[in-house]
Amino acid sequence: MAGRGVSEPMARVLSRAVRSVLQQRNQVQVEAGVVRALGVNAQQQDTSDAGFWAKGLRGLALVGAGATGLLGLASVAYADEAEHGLAAPQYPWSHNGVLSGYDHASIRRGHQVFQQVCAACHSASLVAYRDLIGVAYTEDEVKCLAAEVEVEDGPNDEGEMYMRPGKPSDHFQNPYPNESAARFANGGAYPPDLSLITKARHDGQNYVYALLLGYREPPAGVSVREGLHYNPYFPGGAIAMPKMLTDGGVEYEDGTPATESQMAKDVVTFLSWAAEPEMDERKLAGAKWIFVLSLALLQAAYYKRFRWAPIKSRKLVFDVVN
Repeated sequence: MAGRGVSEPMARVLSRAVRSVLQQRNQVQVEAGVVRALGVNAQQQDTSDAGFWAKGLRGLALVGAGATGLLGLASVAYADEAEHGLAAPQYPWSHNGVLSGYDHASIRRGHQVFQQVCAACHSASLVAYRDLIGVAYTEDEVKCLAAEVEVEDGPNDEGEMYMRPGKPSDHFQNPYPNESAARFANGGAYPPDLSLITKARHDGQNYVYALLLGYREPPAGVSVREGLHYNPYFPGGAIAMPKMLTDGGVEYEDGTPATESQMAKDVVTFLSWAAEPEMDERKLAGAKWIFVLSLALLQAAYYKRFRWAPIKSRKLVFDVVN
């Protein structure tokens, strides 16, 4: 009995010690798990923060690159505009259609504007007076127009040049004897020949029209030297030619109000005809060829149908027995 009584207290002590050790071990494991969890969460938080800031920096870099690109494009566009001039608007010219022709009344008015305004400085040496016959004037009117001009001809029997009245076969005269005289009279600028001006310039008709009506005061920060005039449609923005068209500057023979826009429209129509006088005939010839080729196409289609109909509709029977 005595040995049994001693063993039971010892067993209880041992059991309590074992439970205490197990509790401490479990507590240590729980704390270690919490520490690990906190470490993982902290690492994830650090990683997410780092990723957030990295994404933000990349976004800012993209925005900066886009802004730099836009500023670069704007500067390039501004430099291109300054070098080549402002792009001209698109105007609905009546002769630009596929089957549209020149407005011959406008050609006549445009020639009047050219003769009274433009011919003082510009030439149109590729246009002859006889080219206007049947387009804007009658033959008698052209003879009268040509006779008003003095043309240098010769040599005569004595080997000398002489002046004579113009003839319909003569070309429009140059207002200056040579390029040096033209530059001297225009402050160093050389007025170009206008025979092919609507073909020699990009978007020629719209460019010339916009140029004639584009004179204005220079904007703030833009200075134009003396002797030049600000026009944003001219390359560089400064042109030696002053504004030539003013309301009522020409009195039209047919009574049309001579506004600036009307005169600009008429003279551009005249210059377009001067650069491409065969356009009406070419369009008419093209319409005739299209009509003839359409008839030929219909004939070919009918012949093909007539020729192939018996072949397509025939029935083939195969005698497999014999």
